[in-house]
Amino acid sequence: MNELASIARADATTREWWRGAAIYQIYPRSFADSNGDGIGDLAGITAHLDHVASLGVDGVWLSPFFTSPMADFGYDVADYCDVDPIFGTLADFDALIARAHALGLRVIIDQVYSHTSDAHAWFTESRADRTNARADWYVWADAKPDGSPPTNWQSVFGGPAWTWDARRGQYYMHNFLSAQPQLNGHNPAVQDALLATARFWLDRGVDGFRIDAINFAMHDPEMRDNPPAPPSNGVRTRPFDFQLHVHNQSHPDIPGFLERVRDLTDRYGARFTVAEVGGPAPEAEMHAFTADQRRLNSAYGFNFLYADTLTPALVRDAVEQWPDTPGTGWPSWAFENHDAPRALSRWVGPEHREAFGRLKVLLLTCLRGNIFLYQGEELGLTQVDIPFDRLRDPEAIANWPLTLSRDGARTPMPWTADAPQLGFSTTEPWLPVGADHAALAVDRQEATADSLLALTRHLLHWRRASDALLTGTMRIVEAAGPLLVFEREVPGQRLLCVFNIGDGEIAWRPDQPERWRVIEQVNDVTDWCFGAFAALVAERA
Repeated sequence: MNELASIARADATTREWWRGAAIYQIYPRSFADSNGDGIGDLAGITAHLDHVASLGVDGVWLSPFFTSPMADFGYDVADYCDVDPIFGTLADFDALIARAHALGLRVIIDQVYSHTSDAHAWFTESRADRTNARADWYVWADAKPDGSPPTNWQSVFGGPAWTWDARRGQYYMHNFLSAQPQLNGHNPAVQDALLATARFWLDRGVDGFRIDAINFAMHDPEMRDNPPAPPSNGVRTRPFDFQLHVHNQSHPDIPGFLERVRDLTDRYGARFTVAEVGGPAPEAEMHAFTADQRRLNSAYGFNFLYADTLTPALVRDAVEQWPDTPGTGWPSWAFENHDAPRALSRWVGPEHREAFGRLKVLLLTCLRGNIFLYQGEELGLTQVDIPFDRLRDPEAIANWPLTLSRDGARTPMPWTADAPQLGFSTTEPWLPVGADHAALAVDRQEATADSLLALTRHLLHWRRASDALLTGTMRIVEAAGPLLVFEREVPGQRLLCVFNIGDGEIAWRPDQPERWRVIEQVNDVTDWCFGAFAALVAERA
């Protein structure tokens, strides 16, 4: 048994493995291409799992790899129980699971329960007529007397959330692309079918699920119009932004379905479930979806993913939504993912990226909850400017140039600085490599003792060894201006975490500073004087 596998097994004997876990997100199309077609695949992931394990994370989350026409790059599923040929085969998936488990890594996969592809066999049958066995597996409705859509609901990607289908003489609903018809989550048969697909992957050895867009899983059966959103000073790039989404999503019956999901995963033991819940004020739903140990284990917050700046107030407001009280769920945090611009390009200018990257990883490792790192975040990858003629993201194409392309965060992983396509592939990849990513490649940082990659590895292993960071309470001491101070504590260990999230100098010291022993720091800290983007963690003596 190797060292990482031993650590994972030892942790599991003293706590739920997922509580406080660090999870590494892999976007399969862009991680590693093993067969030279320019698209990443499962075999490529398996070949690079040593890198992931070396970081000190507890598991990986794989974005969709299921059979799909790829209208939304896998989030339009045509077969929940098979691998799309561009990614490989079920045998490739089984090999990935085996290798990950040998390295002590758990494997979390996406589940998309709110919609399918219009190429799914369920939808083909459902749209055939109004009397077939799956006629009500999707959300269908008659036109209004004037032929217009049943409601005023708008889709996330632009335009009405309804598309006319002549086969049935009705409209079908889609919260996203018209190629992603909405499942009727109220239908018990639909729920049964979705749970059967979850069982398929649990039987193959997966360790849990990240459940995509779960707050979109059920609609208002009364088909009431959404009210208009209040006036906004911001730029509205989509019709979706002009409404309050109270009837096309967020139905109060969703938690009941999640109890069925939890009942299933609990039968397999030591499994982890996390909800993706987007929207301007998602906390109430996140709490409902994770309440009382009867529903999902955690919810994945968007607080940082679309924030233009990182501030102490933002951190305070986010973490204080998750108090350590009975019945309250467990949070999960991410600074980056496949849907959001790279944080170093959002939060600081180029001149500060190196210093800020070091502060950012220390802050993430100190937060209470699970933490997710997106592939390349350990390298400090930046957002890539994709020209319009190379865009693949359907949302960006539809709303260009006002919507920032998700493609810029989905570019190929740079493995080898001097290799063609930075070692991702032997041919031109599906998206261009970043112009500045060669200098950040894995092999370059492997050769540098003080690289961001080296620091990330160190801090993730350090977090893994600290009960206070994994499961301890979190108390905000100060969050004013650029200064953020909080404590993490369990019986027998108390940590003080101090961050200067600014490019100026700050002096701050605790009461009785002599009783605090500095155990970690980044950037310039001298006698409790913090330079630009400097931070420390101290332990109470």
